[in-house]
Amino acid sequence: MNDTIERSQTHATFVIERTYPVPIVEVWHALSDNDARDQWFGGGPAFEVKHKSHDFRVGGRATEEGQWHGGPRSRFESIYTDIVDRCRIVFTYDMWVDDQHLSTSLTTITVEPHDDATRLTYTEQGVHFDGLDSAEGREEGTRAILDGLASFLTRNDRP
Repeated sequence: MNDTIERSQTHATFVIERTYPVPIVEVWHALSDNDARDQWFGGGPAFEVKHKSHDFRVGGRATEEGQWHGGPRSRFESIYTDIVDRCRIVFTYDMWVDDQHLSTSLTTITVEPHDDATRLTYTEQGVHFDGLDSAEGREEGTRAILDGLASFLTRNDRP
């Protein structure tokens, strides 16, 4: 254990709302199907994935481990705690960078029809450890992931 780190914890909540111009069934498929999720979730081309898994069921786990090109190693581990088909997903997740535990979060994703589109609401309640991470940085990263979901959902070459 590194005794030179000043131990602290910061609690924070953020909410992101997005409206996607596709039916709810397509958004749900992108969130729940392994092959679809692989196309939009994660660190993008700047991240080399070493291990990835996704078991979409209550009690199921998702992991993604890898390394930023020329940068740190990252590990994401989550557990699904509640899934209501085409309505709600709840999961906890932990983040590590170079074996330092950055945070633990509780996340709720809801989807609902909105005219001919789908409204997604992403709520994250987190504890960020030892000044290694911030809610602002996490929110920014989450917005980028949801942008990736938007790009995936509006691609013309999707099956």
